[in-house]
Amino acid sequence: MKNCDSDLSSMTIALTDDANTYAYPPDVALEIQQASPASYAVAADFLNVSNVDLVSLQHEFGIFGGEAGEFILGLLSGLNAPIVTTLHTVLANPNPAQRRVMDGIIKHSSRLVVMADKGRRILQDVYDVPTEHIAVIPHGVPDRAFIDPAMAKHKLGLADRTLLMTFGLLGPGKGIETAIRAVPALVRDHPNLLYMIVGATHPNLVRDEGERYRDSLVALATELGVIENICFVDRYLSLDELLDHLAACDIYLSPYPNEAQIVSGTLAYAVALGKAVVSTPFWYAQELLADHCGVLVPFSEPDALGAAVARLIVDGASRSEIRTRAYERGRAMIWSSVAKQYLKVFSDVRFERRSGASRAIRPVNDEAWNRALPPINTDHLAALTDMVGVTQHTKFAVPDRRHGYCLDDNARALLLLSELSTLRSLTPHEEQLALTYAAFVEHAWSPKDNRVHNFMGFDRTWLDDAGADDAHGRTVWALGAVAMRKDDRFLDGWAAARLLEMAPALVALTTPRAWAYGLLGISKLLRRFPGHRNLEQLRGELSNRLFQRWSDAAAPDWIWFEDRLGYDNARLCEALIESGHDTGNESHLDAGLDTLRWLMTLQTAEAGHFRPIGTETFGSDRRRPQPFDQQPLEACAAVSACLTAARVTSDVRWKREARRAFNWFLGANDLGIPVVDVERGACFDGLHPDRRNANQGAESTLAYLSALTAILSTAEQDSSSSRAARVVELCAAGTKPLRRVPNGVRTGLPEDRPEAQLSCGCPNP
Repeated sequence: MKNCDSDLSSMTIALTDDANTYAYPPDVALEIQQASPASYAVAADFLNVSNVDLVSLQHEFGIFGGEAGEFILGLLSGLNAPIVTTLHTVLANPNPAQRRVMDGIIKHSSRLVVMADKGRRILQDVYDVPTEHIAVIPHGVPDRAFIDPAMAKHKLGLADRTLLMTFGLLGPGKGIETAIRAVPALVRDHPNLLYMIVGATHPNLVRDEGERYRDSLVALATELGVIENICFVDRYLSLDELLDHLAACDIYLSPYPNEAQIVSGTLAYAVALGKAVVSTPFWYAQELLADHCGVLVPFSEPDALGAAVARLIVDGASRSEIRTRAYERGRAMIWSSVAKQYLKVFSDVRFERRSGASRAIRPVNDEAWNRALPPINTDHLAALTDMVGVTQHTKFAVPDRRHGYCLDDNARALLLLSELSTLRSLTPHEEQLALTYAAFVEHAWSPKDNRVHNFMGFDRTWLDDAGADDAHGRTVWALGAVAMRKDDRFLDGWAAARLLEMAPALVALTTPRAWAYGLLGISKLLRRFPGHRNLEQLRGELSNRLFQRWSDAAAPDWIWFEDRLGYDNARLCEALIESGHDTGNESHLDAGLDTLRWLMTLQTAEAGHFRPIGTETFGSDRRRPQPFDQQPLEACAAVSACLTAARVTSDVRWKREARRAFNWFLGANDLGIPVVDVERGACFDGLHPDRRNANQGAESTLAYLSALTAILSTAEQDSSSSRAARVVELCAAGTKPLRRVPNGVRTGLPEDRPEAQLSCGCPNP
């Protein structure tokens, strides 16, 4: 599978019978003790903690502990991930215990895989499993060249022999006795015939009775006088050894004594290598050997088996035709083909699980989603930050220092704390965090290059050359937010000076997001210093560029700035809305609002909740949005852009859109689960089709905190405006003078400090 999907990672959970120990390969992460129910629960817990996307269970009766293998149900019932179960046996007449276990497996499995159509029919007819719940995927086989057996026999020193073969773990129930009884008649006409029985005795059989069964076969061959024509290869062969032996055989025998055999890996291998097969008509053989891909003979009839083999020995043309047909059929069974089919099932299951959760989402106007907003908590942000800056990534909640830092996240963090300071006073620790992020921004600036670095290793060395476009624009944005407000530590002076130094370089950048971020920062500083000619000219240049991008790319069915959707999409709309409003450019404002309407329509699921543009959409021209993976950054951008649209248009519908986007964090999403830990202020790294990403990195956490800050700030401003309107209404007669008195409410604008509300001094409430 890894050859088909380079991004795939996997682990193996092995089942160990209590009496043995095994030298498992490194990919075995955990062992289950067969007879210990608690061991199955531990395995489920381990897989949940490992945050696996999907569990593939290989089920066979007789392997797992408990009556009919019932202990496996304890593992399945404890798993969070979806389960795809491959059934190596499908019983048409199960006993009560077997039926109970099968019903449990069916209940917990998102998909059942069988290796023959007969298995599908039994699942439907006996177990009432819906067709769409079943996948038929052939038994996998190695990809070997089609060669003449004579070449392989020479390698084994058997060039002068007519070679028959059966392989697999030796034990009763495989019909070997029937094949041995067919040998005497064959030897009379073909004295050079050799029947090779390859494989060690089944270990459970050896444990219970030693080699009694193998000895009985030797005794039978001796009694029939053909012991010299039968060769027992009593050992485990490596895969290459096994395939070399199989390649050498002229005719492969599969003499199972009853039909209730739903799959046979040994028969699959024989067909895949293009062997002429003589088999009894058990279920799997009937399907695999159909259309003259082999010869079927009655059960437990040595004479019929021998006659079929004799005909193939003398009829080279018929034998060759069967071999050719078998090899062609085996092409569909090679591991690369089977792996692709399994990957398709795995992908389908994950998306189906997402769809099921999506249908459970409540309507978007449900008041439950509009309950009180959570408080802002920066504990997790602080945990991600050291004396250098905020680290990029985590493993679960633990900072992952191997990936170091980036300017993008430190600029976002500085922007967040600047915005948060308008809502409430920063704590002393938050004040220190702001200085740390400012220091990182300062260090990232390269005056000689007139550009910024973005990525820094944990050893404090820059990992890139100066010249990161989007990080440059985002830094100007953060600096504008800091410079907009007076600061007792004169951070505003530092930020204004650095912005004026960095902003002119924006005209040399080519990415529209860099322009948009820069516009947002420039607009903030111009609120404090309106009339700054250089900044006004730069704002005009960048907004014209962004508008031209929209004009060039937009079409009736594609109202956007580019031929493709990317990340942080709504920021493009927000920048044009903001600059269009501030400059009075109606064309720019209308284009920004139109693109935001179009984008929010695309980001609306069928059930009405917010669905961010999925990362699978990125990189494809004019492709309609794919639902996954969903990133917190998109929800944050949508919140901010919609609130900006609400502010400049006074249309409350935009506020409802902003709240709809924010509710994605709280659980109004395709999976119906929260994406945040509100107690710590941590945000998970998005949604996969069937689960949330358990990591809680800086970008995601900052997206959540920024969106929450924006929503709370707007709510506070609405509350302040409502109180002011109340005062005006009470004093319409103008009998009392209006004055400002402190009340602890902030609007976020410099001229509104100290915080105040309008009051006439009346005793009226």
